[in-house]
Amino acid sequence: MSESKWSLKRIIELYDQIISQPHRTEIARELRDEDDLFMLLLFSEMVGIPNPVFYYTLELYPVMLEKFHDWHLRMGMEKSPLSGIRCC
Repeated sequence: MSESKWSLKRIIELYDQIISQPHRTEIARELRDEDDLFMLLLFSEMVGIPNPVFYYTLELYPVMLEKFHDWHLRMGMEKSPLSGIRCC
């Protein structure tokens, strides 16, 4: 009985992989775009754009600083646009 459950579970996983395979690049691009928008919102106050939720995003800075370097390179900025953050 457990063998039939395993095979059914494996078949469902395989089906899911086959269906989502052509869309993996689209999904990855959408996730990257969402991350870019979130980083812009998070660091917008430092760039000069008013951020109405600055107080609530302050706690996220230490976590997101690790991803900041990749983000500003992907946005086309060779050096960090923020004087207080030296990542390059």
